[in-house]
Amino acid sequence: MKRLLCCAVAIMALAGCARTEPVKNVKETVSAKYSGEQIKKAVTEAGLARQWVMQPAGPGVINGHLMQRGHRADIRVTYGTGQYAIDYVSSQNLLAENGQIHRNYNRWIANLDQDIQLRLASQGVN
Repeated sequence: MKRLLCCAVAIMALAGCARTEPVKNVKETVSAKYSGEQIKKAVTEAGLARQWVMQPAGPGVINGHLMQRGHRADIRVTYGTGQYAIDYVSSQNLLAENGQIHRNYNRWIANLDQDIQLRLASQGVN
């Protein structure tokens, strides 16, 4: 019984140490009443609030860049009326390999996505 308990604890500890997970890309559909400009504003403001450097890269495209404690992530946000997507582009020191990446990246993307949605909601719909 003692050996079984020790094995269970060891397995749980190792599972908790897993630092990588599948790369999270976001595809969101929002009310079609949000214009591309409203979505662009929400993406840019949410990114800046989360310390992303957000740079327009063309119509409907914003490139994002984040540096945190020696880690770098680059994303591309595409948007249009009623939708936006956040896609992984590249990274450094985030253990990215074979569709896996450090779990912090996914947390950063989830937070960015949530902030975009909150900013859209605070803008109201025309």
